[in-house]
Amino acid sequence: MTPIRTQLSILTLVACTVFVVMAATAYAAQEPIVFPAKGQSNQQMESDKYACYSWAKGQTGFDPMQAPTATAPPPPTKGGAVQGAAKGAVAGVAIGAIAGDAGKGAAIGAASGGIVGGARRQQSKREQEQYSQQQAAGYDQRRSEYNRAWGACMEGKGYTVK
Repeated sequence: MTPIRTQLSILTLVACTVFVVMAATAYAAQEPIVFPAKGQSNQQMESDKYACYSWAKGQTGFDPMQAPTATAPPPPTKGGAVQGAAKGAVAGVAIGAIAGDAGKGAAIGAASGGIVGGARRQQSKREQEQYSQQQAAGYDQRRSEYNRAWGACMEGKGYTVK
């Protein structure tokens, strides 16, 4: 595996890990508190919680018991500063040879290619970060819809849900 592919694989792995950790943290923060307002027993409350879990899952299509999964991340931008510099140097040699100074053309091409390659690499990083944020926001929205449905069910069964 090339160093660039290794770096991209690591970046993708980090993005997915960040998403799972964020989702797990959001899950813990979103867990509703239930109070048996009509004196229901713990056994009855657990039975009602499960019934509402099944109903809310069916209504929303979201299952909070499943580990969050991410869709495929956007394809990373290939290359970077080093690869851009190499391509720029090759182009610069050709242009420099026509102008009469291949060495100077290669140096200019390498510098400009490195800048362009570095900019592409930064854009790829920004796209990966945006992807992670979109995944987390989508998870939060689906979880919120599930919580609303679950809470409505529990309130219908005589519980106070906060």
